[in-house]
Amino acid sequence: MNFLAHIYLSGDNKKITIGNFIADGIRGNKYDDFDDQIQIGIQLHLQIDTFTDAHPTVRKSTKRLHKNYGHYSGVIVDILYDHYLAKNWSKYSDIPLANYIDDFYLTLEDNFEILPQRIQKMMPYMLADNWLLSYASIEGIGKVLEGMNKRTKNRSKMNLAINELEEFYNEFEAEFTSFFDELIAFSNKTLAQLQS
Repeated sequence: MNFLAHIYLSGDNKKITIGNFIADGIRGNKYDDFDDQIQIGIQLHLQIDTFTDAHPTVRKSTKRLHKNYGHYSGVIVDILYDHYLAKNWSKYSDIPLANYIDDFYLTLEDNFEILPQRIQKMMPYMLADNWLLSYASIEGIGKVLEGMNKRTKNRSKMNLAINELEEFYNEFEAEFTSFFDELIAFSNKTLAQLQS
């Protein structure tokens, strides 16, 4: 899953949310530098990724992209699924998406000094372009895919996946919806286990 889903699946604990958000940037013994709640967030992130990558519905989505994007298909599906979460946000939360995201950005700013350097460098761009809110529109997802393609020095051609999003829009959405309900249940159970 991508940023918005990981944040959402963290529950209400701000430190767990930070851990879940920064997890991809934590390597080896750096894990021990963080307090217990952030470590729980990091562990939750890893379990969410393992569950997601092995799930047959997600594999169905990635298979649709594999011919054109190879091993980047999983990254693309993560981004597309965040689009459907943002677009259908009111189904999952009573807090309006813009307010939820603003609150998350404040949490990042309040904890800036503990964020990994990579996240600190990324934050100004994330806030300036309001990445998380932009996920709700196809245009916004197009910009995210453009940015990801640039990061691969145009090798991935991920920017072109906007075509598959438009062509198979309803199929991807149905797959996201059925999978995300299972992921919420899995994350809630996992989080309870990690906190006990």
